[in-house]
Amino acid sequence: MHTVVLTKGVPDFREGQVSFDEDGHLERGKTPTVMNPNDKHALEAALQTKVRHGGTVSLMSMGPPGYKEVLREGMADVYADDLYLLSDREMGAADTWATSITLSTGIEQLEEPPDVVFAGFKTADGETGHTGPQTCWCMDWPVVTHVVALDIDEAAETLRAKRLVEGDVAEIETVEAPLPCFVVADPEFEPTYRKAEHRLRHKDLRAETQDRAEEFEEHLTTFNQEELNLDPDYIGLDGSPTIVAGVDPIPKAPSEREATMVDATDEAAMESVFEELTPYAGGD
Repeated sequence: MHTVVLTKGVPDFREGQVSFDEDGHLERGKTPTVMNPNDKHALEAALQTKVRHGGTVSLMSMGPPGYKEVLREGMADVYADDLYLLSDREMGAADTWATSITLSTGIEQLEEPPDVVFAGFKTADGETGHTGPQTCWCMDWPVVTHVVALDIDEAAETLRAKRLVEGDVAEIETVEAPLPCFVVADPEFEPTYRKAEHRLRHKDLRAETQDRAEEFEEHLTTFNQEELNLDPDYIGLDGSPTIVAGVDPIPKAPSEREATMVDATDEAAMESVFEELTPYAGGD
């Protein structure tokens, strides 16, 4: 069983980490890069698959050389066996469509074709949710989105998944797809290890991964535009049909905030805090 997880580096949007210029635009060079939070659910789905069915997990990302650290983090989280970085200036400033073309080509370049490709729900910096399904479209595979639980029947070469369907009422539906297929993990995904053998294997994998993650560059392969044989007209900025009509400046948070210190042993003061918060608890 070979699985591939797609991941991306995004700006660290925690307060105090993000840097903006005087016009309110994000300064990526001055803002730390972290793994996209939603990708962690895809990592958990791939790890569950490895624990239950064995095999290997590959992590893949498209981005600048600094994304190596994101891949290292992912290797430690999912106990990955190898890492792939698609990196070239020709790939820069890509929208989701050009990114999907590049990622699908990278997947096709792998020596061992994957049985399942996992992707996160959406990225913290784009919020489109397009890249996973578009990459799947480029590969002409079946796709299952909003997956909250899954299992694989290796003999039948099928994946059975529960997916979240949100309408007037949130529902769970069960679907089946032939392998190879593409899975978009929902933020509600929860890995399960009910069997003792699975819990023991999870423990063993965690131990064996520590050394591999420390020497992650020995397991890293980087592909540039020429090695992927990609036409520059179809990748990066030139291959991106998306047009940004405008960008609204993001207001900066105040450098200082007023705060009232309250002693937890002061009953009158605590009562005033309760009275202040009560309207918000009621939805006002």
